[in-house]
Amino acid sequence: MPVAITIPSYHHHFHKLTHHISFSLLSVSSLKRTMSSSGNAFTTIKERVTFEREIKKSKFIAIAGPISDEQSAFSFLSQVKDPRATHNCWAYKVGDQFRSNDDGEPSGTAGKPIQSAIDSSGIDRVMVVVIRYFGGIKLGTGGLVRAYGGVASECLRNAPTCLVKSKIPMGIEVPFDLIGILHHQLQSFQVDNIMQDYETGKDGIAMVSFKVDFDQVEKLEDAIKANCSRDIVFYKR
Repeated sequence: MPVAITIPSYHHHFHKLTHHISFSLLSVSSLKRTMSSSGNAFTTIKERVTFEREIKKSKFIAIAGPISDEQSAFSFLSQVKDPRATHNCWAYKVGDQFRSNDDGEPSGTAGKPIQSAIDSSGIDRVMVVVIRYFGGIKLGTGGLVRAYGGVASECLRNAPTCLVKSKIPMGIEVPFDLIGILHHQLQSFQVDNIMQDYETGKDGIAMVSFKVDFDQVEKLEDAIKANCSRDIVFYKR
């Protein structure tokens, strides 16, 4: 929804300025793609992590990595799987999307336990591939479930994680002589992807666009309000 802010008067440390600044949300569709179904923030792993365990002479190697979508998941799989292994079983989670594969193991004994390990970990945007080299001793259905789920869980337990917040794209039409003040405020909120466009078709007006953490939007607006001597009018549609 486009949002406009009319600021009749703007205070800075040195003087008072009278200008018009308008705000607008940009690319709503891209924002929806960015936000997961689990909310505005999610926990993922920082880097690729490997965990290895031998169970009844079979070697199990779990490899976990951060992914962003299905395409990056299959790219990760192609990078880490071993064609010489007996099985390359896997599962991944992106928001509310889960997929798993038993890769030749009895149905439900490999991919699903890996998926359950991911779900229990609370980690999102992640894929776990468990490579098995058969050692000659069959584990049985229960043994396979425990083996695949166990090494996947241990791998994720050892993984360094980070919190990723959804970014809200915003834009501000700002007079040239306020750009410096605006950038100072934006830096204090650690916004990303700052871009400036001076070809707005309006004399002396530039468009400054950026992305800000979803939980910082109101605080950023309040910071701008604090520099104004009159009420700010928000226009939404």
